[in-house]
Amino acid sequence: MTKARYFKLILTLGSLTALGPFSIDMYLPGFAGIADDLNTSVSNVALSLSSYFIGISAGQLLYGPLLDRFGRKKPLFIGLLVYILASLGCVFVKDIDTFIGLRFIQAVGSCAATVASVSMVRDLFPVKDIPKVFSLLMLVVGLSPMLAPTIGGYVTSYFGWHTVFFILMCMGIFVLLTAQIVLPNTYKPDTSISLKPKPILNNFISILKEPQFYTYAFTGAIAFSGLFTYVAASPILFMDIYEVDAKTYGWIFAVMSISFIGASQLNSLFLRKFTSEQMVFSAIIMQSIISITFLLLSLNNVLGLYGTLIMLFLFLGCLGFTNPNTAGLTLAPFSRNAGSASALMGAIQLGLGGLASFAVGVFVKNSMTPIVVIMTTTTLLAFIILVLGKRTIKKTIATSPDEEITIVH
Repeated sequence: MTKARYFKLILTLGSLTALGPFSIDMYLPGFAGIADDLNTSVSNVALSLSSYFIGISAGQLLYGPLLDRFGRKKPLFIGLLVYILASLGCVFVKDIDTFIGLRFIQAVGSCAATVASVSMVRDLFPVKDIPKVFSLLMLVVGLSPMLAPTIGGYVTSYFGWHTVFFILMCMGIFVLLTAQIVLPNTYKPDTSISLKPKPILNNFISILKEPQFYTYAFTGAIAFSGLFTYVAASPILFMDIYEVDAKTYGWIFAVMSISFIGASQLNSLFLRKFTSEQMVFSAIIMQSIISITFLLLSLNNVLGLYGTLIMLFLFLGCLGFTNPNTAGLTLAPFSRNAGSASALMGAIQLGLGGLASFAVGVFVKNSMTPIVVIMTTTTLLAFIILVLGKRTIKKTIATSPDEEITIVH
């Protein structure tokens, strides 16, 4: 593969990967404007974020079998077309209920890009290059939350929130055309794959029965729901409670993203001396201490804007260590059905994240305390699941092709 071809493929796959994060983060500075125009509250607008997370969660399970059955490009084309039409609908929406529904449809469409990009990395690149490619794509995912709210803040300030969804629609059109032109047909459709619910469900159930999967998948997902809580609550927290403008909010969001991205990069350095199991346990302990401290300070009303930013920065940093390690440990027992395990892990994470953001829309009105209560509760629940789940995990050490020794880990 030539360097020019390699560069084109990476850019195209990166654009597929970036569509989801931009769709989540770019409209956040417009929450107040959306609430005013649709005659509702910012808390109700936050429910549109919950519906988006739930849509992504459902899409994770939908597109896996479709991409294997019909090839990569047809489901990708249809999904992006759905995304484009839903984005256009958001431009002209007149009420909050329709807006929430359109965000769900938009999420299901965008999920095609996310799942297809992962599948096509496996198709297009040799095994030895896959970690490098995924690192590049993860950099795109990491930078998107920094860029999207900042761009969205300026667009909202000068042109209004409707323009954000027009831009997202144009991004969808660009990604669709680029993918169809640049990406080859990398996978021959497999008509033997059943799309009936029962075989698909049986496969997912068999994965869920693996102790290492359910321990680290739920530990990681519940801990990571703190990030979804923050994302959903941040417009209420900063623009309603602390009364910052849309542009300032965009910059605050970008700075907070540095914590998560920086910690995830430091994680690779710490893994040279510590195991993933040690990293997860330590990160969850630190996250518990920080969230409890955050809650006590919030209950006593001693946190201003800057104190809140410091506590959130520390909390998000813990997630930068927790998330990559729980993901690796969740998928470690699987070889043949790693794709299904990955889709199920993503669905669990995004589904629980959607529930956390829904809780924000219901309970968070004009106080920061409910936000911190949700973060603390999910963190402590993740810690309990980790401690109890580790007792059920068995570590298998292969001593020869015909012999395995199973020991309690």
